[in-house]
Amino acid sequence: MSMSSTRIAIVNYQAGNLRSVQKALEKFGVYTEITSDVDKIKRADGLVFPGQGACDSSMMQLNKKNLVDPIREYISSNKPFLGICLGLQLLFDGSDEGIEPCLGVLRGYNKRFPKDGKVPHMGWNQVEFDLKHRIFDDIDNRSNFYFVHSYYAVPDDHNVVAGHTTYGVRFCSAVAWGNATAVQFHPEKSGVMGLKIYKNFIKLVREFKCE
Repeated sequence: MSMSSTRIAIVNYQAGNLRSVQKALEKFGVYTEITSDVDKIKRADGLVFPGQGACDSSMMQLNKKNLVDPIREYISSNKPFLGICLGLQLLFDGSDEGIEPCLGVLRGYNKRFPKDGKVPHMGWNQVEFDLKHRIFDDIDNRSNFYFVHSYYAVPDDHNVVAGHTTYGVRFCSAVAWGNATAVQFHPEKSGVMGLKIYKNFIKLVREFKCE
């Protein structure tokens, strides 16, 4: 399968870290495009939703670029979707970080880490996987991944929680349902294990496309 036959869109809403995500994906021979074009997002075989920064400013950018409904619709279509860091938090209803409603794809809220610990949570930490999903194929339980965040998601539905990590509190560090997944850590900064996340995602995209 040629590089151009599988197309993955990376959502551009000025949330940073886009090029490093793109480079990690392109190691596996797929065509990627960093874009805020609604039509390109709708036509993509897979969608990656990365992010760094604050919930409020990010949601304002998503609304400004008219991307809120297209992202929701893409996820509801069951096409492969991967959220990263802030791209996990924005899937929920809202956050202690601000007042803007988030995407509301999943019920739940984002809380700030306790003030008695060092914030942000930055560096390598283990992920304990709670459910099997193909995005985590060939990844050992309690593998280490790289985190940078001050808030963490608290899903209402525990059935979507795919992984936990402990940093002062035990928090949700991955969610998965259908062909949609999101992780709190940065796969592109997580060495071999992180690259396996992207490799598995691309495999899902290619297989879904061929169905």
